[in-house]
Amino acid sequence: MRRLVKALLAWSMLAGTQLAAADAENTSATGEALRNAENRGLRGVPSTRLAALLTEPETKTDISFSRSWLDAQPKAQGGAHWRCLSEALYFEARGETVKGQFAVAEVIMNRVRSARFPDNVCGVINQGTGRKYQCQFTYTCDGAPETIREQRAFERVSKVARTVLDGRAPALTEGATHYHTTAVRPRWSRVYTKTAAIGVHIFYRHTFRTASN
Repeated sequence: MRRLVKALLAWSMLAGTQLAAADAENTSATGEALRNAENRGLRGVPSTRLAALLTEPETKTDISFSRSWLDAQPKAQGGAHWRCLSEALYFEARGETVKGQFAVAEVIMNRVRSARFPDNVCGVINQGTGRKYQCQFTYTCDGAPETIREQRAFERVSKVARTVLDGRAPALTEGATHYHTTAVRPRWSRVYTKTAAIGVHIFYRHTFRTASN
């Protein structure tokens, strides 16, 4: 009986060794086939394209947060969303520093990207308009006419809007979706996460909480 068991064990070990060798051979062959296919694919990619794929994209850093930089930019143009963003910056932040205007524009774009707000610029800016105390931007429901009287200021903020919509502006607020001036302290500012203070505005990111909290 013991001899039978030993024989079976020996046969099992031999079979296992043979299977392992076969698997290794198959794996090696498969790996070689994949390498050959990959090399053939790479040889078909132009060298300039391959170099671009292997090089990290450069981040534009040509923006200077100054009026002189804005004045040197070409006249801004665009569609409805550019106009909405330009007007929001004019009525909400035209007295701010240029950096502060970029930060306010960034908040609006952060809202566009958030599932908590409408998915387009005009929708974000006009959210709640017409409902008392529910508008997101005061100028859209304060009852005052939205008249642009300072053309030079509007030209500048319209360039800020264009730059932001074109994706050229660096991030300033760490994902902020809310802000208020230093003259007030709304209730939500006590529970949201403060991310930045730029000019006369303080910026916040929404703090998500579970129902148990």
